[in-house]
Amino acid sequence: MAAHLITIATFLLFILLTASMFNFNQTLAKERNHNSMVLGMAQYSKNSLPPIPRASRIRNSSKKPSEILDMMEPLREITNGYLIPLNLGSPPQVIQVYMDTGSDLTWVPCGNVSFDCIECDEYRNNKLTTAAFSPSFSSSSSRDLCGSSFCNDIHSSDSDYDTCTMAGCSLATLVKSTCPRPCPLFAYTYGAGGVVTGALTRDTLMVHGNSPSATREIPKFCFGCVGSTYREPIGIAGFGRGTLSLPSQLGFLKIGFSYCFLSFKFANNPNISSPLVVGDVAISSKDNLQFTPMLRSPIYPNLYYIGLEAITIGNVVSAIKVPLNLREFDSRGNGAMMIDSGTTYTHLPEPLYSQILSFLQSAITYPRAKDVEMRSGFDLCYKVPCKNNNTFIDDLPLITFHFLNNVSLALPQGNHFYAMGAPSESTVVKCLLFQSMDNEDDNIYGPAGVFGSFQQQNVEVVYDLEQERVGFQPRDCAVAAAAQGLHKM
Repeated sequence: MAAHLITIATFLLFILLTASMFNFNQTLAKERNHNSMVLGMAQYSKNSLPPIPRASRIRNSSKKPSEILDMMEPLREITNGYLIPLNLGSPPQVIQVYMDTGSDLTWVPCGNVSFDCIECDEYRNNKLTTAAFSPSFSSSSSRDLCGSSFCNDIHSSDSDYDTCTMAGCSLATLVKSTCPRPCPLFAYTYGAGGVVTGALTRDTLMVHGNSPSATREIPKFCFGCVGSTYREPIGIAGFGRGTLSLPSQLGFLKIGFSYCFLSFKFANNPNISSPLVVGDVAISSKDNLQFTPMLRSPIYPNLYYIGLEAITIGNVVSAIKVPLNLREFDSRGNGAMMIDSGTTYTHLPEPLYSQILSFLQSAITYPRAKDVEMRSGFDLCYKVPCKNNNTFIDDLPLITFHFLNNVSLALPQGNHFYAMGAPSESTVVKCLLFQSMDNEDDNIYGPAGVFGSFQQQNVEVVYDLEQERVGFQPRDCAVAAAAQGLHKM
């Protein structure tokens, strides 16, 4: 999910609705200890685009690998995305937040009564909301100060004035850099039009190890305490490459992380979770993976970009060549393919997207389910036979992505066509869960395509930030979860 500018009309609406609460400053999300951490991720729905990052690495070579405990959290599955439980405050309050590699800011809803989410009825009706954080119930909670690097980062696009000037500090304290005023309130925007407004807050973040007694506390962790949002009902843990991101603050930005997303069939199953590993354990012993270079965007350096060279449909000999802007950036810094856990489905530009639809239509002989296409908004749905309303005859052609450095990833079965409901009359409707990039004109701004979380299911994905590369390996993520102790019997 990319932090991005929203439309003028949407933003003005949000300003009018929140102006009575406080004045705010608009910001565009932008752009180390030596331990490892394993967190659980639950599934949740999100369909937007992403943002940006940097940090130092502190080595502790005196520790043996066995002494560097993997840190783990139990997970809860929700359809279409992945949630991480954050333990914030003293005593800890557990807040479920959305894991997003496409943004930096970690934020949580604040105030069970006062938290206000505008245009969130759909989420409330589907019970896709989580508990809110109460700073007043934490003895270690405090507002971030106007002179902090985090405050400067979140307000860097606001104006030419420094944050303490914006906070109304006196000239004497400005000269001496001693102003004690809190960081001004912020507004943070996302690519699909979502906006959150709140205050930067510091508090203790606790992460759990591989046993109930193994914990690690991160004091003065900086996050957004958000009281009002537009279309953002659940908090977000930013895993981008900026100073505000969770990996950066925990000291892992020069190391890396990995995850293995469970199939959506495990959604709402409380007994199994997707493993997210942060630190050395995520990177070590991964030479068996295929690695493609991590491209650095000149305009969005905090985003994770990779280069797509071709796409193969089924067992055809020749692959579909993709446009050059999916492999590299243009002179303005636009292009390449963003890999993002906060975008649900893979987005491809036109005319490539239509070309893939055409190839699939030629290869598949099952009858179309156009009524489902109309209801769902997906462009290609088929009535696929199944035996006894149970076993799918899944011979739909596989799709293989070919990335830079001769890396080929054949999408696991179920990562392209997905059953839209229960079988009926010995058939099940399966739809292609790809989407076209929503570019209003030919002047593409930002990534040319996005590799979404749905297509990353049952694939171990490694973000090696030290060597600036992304690794892929198809894997049964349920088995991986069980190996990490994230599967309850």
